[in-house]
Amino acid sequence: MIDLNPIDELARRLSELVPPGLRESREDLQRTFKGALQSGLSRLDLVTREEFEVQRAVLLRTREKLEALERELAALESRITPRS
Repeated sequence: MIDLNPIDELARRLSELVPPGLRESREDLQRTFKGALQSGLSRLDLVTREEFEVQRAVLLRTREKLEALERELAALESRITPRS
């Protein structure tokens, strides 16, 4: 789930940039900006921070297992390779 607070804040900031003559419709503009931002973000192929952290943890465990296997393989190879 995407955190909407930054989107709300950005929409509020954009509505504050509207010239004074148009500020009567600030709330409508803010809703329009927010809708446009949400629509644009929904079309992007994004993952949540939680999904990212889960995949990061999986990658870290995989890397640790690979390094352990590489050490084990090197130890086995050193036992069967004749020393010169």
